[in-house]
Amino acid sequence: MFIDQARIHIEAGSGGRGSVSFRREKFVPRGGPDGGDGGKGGDVYIVATSKKNTLLDFRYKRTFKATRGMHGEGSNRTGRSGEDLEILVPPGTVIRNSETGDVIGDLNQDGARVRVARGGRGGHGNAYFVTPTAQAPDHAQPGEAGEEFDLELELKLLADVGLVGLPNAGKSTLLSKISAAKPKIAAYPFTTLEPLLGTVRIDDNTTVVVADIPGLIEGASEGHGLGLQFLRHIERTKILLHLVDVSEEPQTEPAEMFRVILNELKEYGKDLAKKRQIVVATKLDAAAPKRLASLKALAKRRKLPFVAISAVTNIGLQDLLFLVKKELNY
Repeated sequence: MFIDQARIHIEAGSGGRGSVSFRREKFVPRGGPDGGDGGKGGDVYIVATSKKNTLLDFRYKRTFKATRGMHGEGSNRTGRSGEDLEILVPPGTVIRNSETGDVIGDLNQDGARVRVARGGRGGHGNAYFVTPTAQAPDHAQPGEAGEEFDLELELKLLADVGLVGLPNAGKSTLLSKISAAKPKIAAYPFTTLEPLLGTVRIDDNTTVVVADIPGLIEGASEGHGLGLQFLRHIERTKILLHLVDVSEEPQTEPAEMFRVILNELKEYGKDLAKKRQIVVATKLDAAAPKRLASLKALAKRRKLPFVAISAVTNIGLQDLLFLVKKELNY
């Protein structure tokens, strides 16, 4: 199961309270205050790790607390600080404050980390309050409370290339042929129900990550179909492969299919429609010549790179990969 959004509650540790203590030793008749400070509460960090690829863990556990600081003790002993808490998430996770909507962190690489809650300061013991006029203070400070927040986590996949197109445009078949990914493939819409990443080796020196996004339909940016749920995953991609079926089967013209997807990218915003695109005519082995020529002319008018492929027969796949490398400037 692919989970790409989650809401969690985090609490940093509270500081320990200071100690009220007076030195008591044999043959020392006037021992002074020696109460130590409380320990600092633990901080909460969120850390990106490549060992995670979804936010599924947060479906079952949603509250996270760092440990509190220990209380101060006599003989000027400071309480032990609480241990920091690290919460592990996949690279590509965006962290927002649920109340304000402010972005706290964008962990876009493995090992990135951000402190999301600061532990409370430990309270001062009575030794801290000694002054020339107050030689025997009998009070200490309580520890400060740790910060506490509700956070929203949103995963945006990290990929070089995004595959977009109407359902059954051939995205999953293409990904299965150029990478080791094993998407579900069948002759009905929405066989891809969750984003899927595949690592593609173009040559000995070039490897790219390709994301297969569930098929978009008209109105996807408004919540129709599966598109709105997954459009966020192509926000970080560098280029888009815009797949259009040119076989004889679809009733809709290639130019209209292209328009539908491009419009949904525009409606979603985030400058998706401004990303570099390669127009890919799919199912070349069963292509209708007029449909193929129409799409090629559209790409030329828009000054977009064009390539025709058949993932089933491997026609044009190498040309596509070298074109991807060229567009990425790798």
